[in-house]
Amino acid sequence: MKPILYLMLLLILASCKTEQKEISIKEPTAEQKAKYLELKKEAFDLYKNKNYLKSAEKYSEAFKTTGDKSNTTDRYNAACSWALANEIDSSYSQLFRVAEKGAYSSYNHITTDTDLSSLHSDKRWNKLLEIVKKNKEKREAKLDKSLVAILDTIFEEDQGLRKQISDVEAKFGRESNEMKNHWKTIATKDSINLLKIQKILDEEGWLGQDVIGGRGNMTLFLVIQHSPIEIQEKYLPMMREAVKKNNAQPSSLALLEDRVALRTGKRQIYGSQIARDEKTGEYYVSPIEDPKNVDKRRAEVGLGTLADYISNWDITWDVEQHIAKTKKIELEKE
Repeated sequence: MKPILYLMLLLILASCKTEQKEISIKEPTAEQKAKYLELKKEAFDLYKNKNYLKSAEKYSEAFKTTGDKSNTTDRYNAACSWALANEIDSSYSQLFRVAEKGAYSSYNHITTDTDLSSLHSDKRWNKLLEIVKKNKEKREAKLDKSLVAILDTIFEEDQGLRKQISDVEAKFGRESNEMKNHWKTIATKDSINLLKIQKILDEEGWLGQDVIGGRGNMTLFLVIQHSPIEIQEKYLPMMREAVKKNNAQPSSLALLEDRVALRTGKRQIYGSQIARDEKTGEYYVSPIEDPKNVDKRRAEVGLGTLADYISNWDITWDVEQHIAKTKKIELEKE
């Protein structure tokens, strides 16, 4: 259950997979989704605290809240907790579900995931791997290999440089020449990568995971998310259509919607954008439209609670304080 993507802007993947194929058909309500997200967070926290049995049970509780609607990520993570609790049958139940109904295909990961070591001596292990391997072969057979290679390189450049930001700042200081030069390097790479991504989008449209894989699909979003406002506004309608066609993640679209809203003088909708006070260096949540109901909107697009999200910046969510700060920010702009 180890992370495979470093997404500094997102921080929405709390587990090891990017595949999110739904394996039930009845759509849960917004309230059910919110409860589901709350319970699966508790489950993952229990996993991190090595309370594996309670973690697994909490995942089961989460699945019940949405009428058994879930994604392969959460089912896989539940299987990890069951395996670590030495509940082998329950673990296999989840794994065969994600393999057979969820078309789970991350063969390299499942074969090296130490959380599942207790399953290896069971005769069902090889049967499970056969299914996963076939899923992988089927998925990769449809991919555009040349585009996947291009997008893999862009992803590494986009995220690799951003991984280094905190280290450079900690070593040399926020206003240092080293930090400024690092941002220049990022800007240069971003401009080059943007030209490549625009060519793909203009010629091919917003391609889905079935053509360019999960990481390739995420790369399209990341580069547009880091682009100038006029570029974001140009491709925002395309991404909206891509979400309708399941060619892009609603949670990623939410981040782009927020960024465009703020950059065009409006308030964000989902609370994804974090700002930093230039004087104190402290982080805060940029102005939100209807902040009292933000978690309902976040749940609708598959995002966790705002309080949990902003804890990554050591921010505590207080809606009244946010409303007061928003008024102050907007008054200063007048």
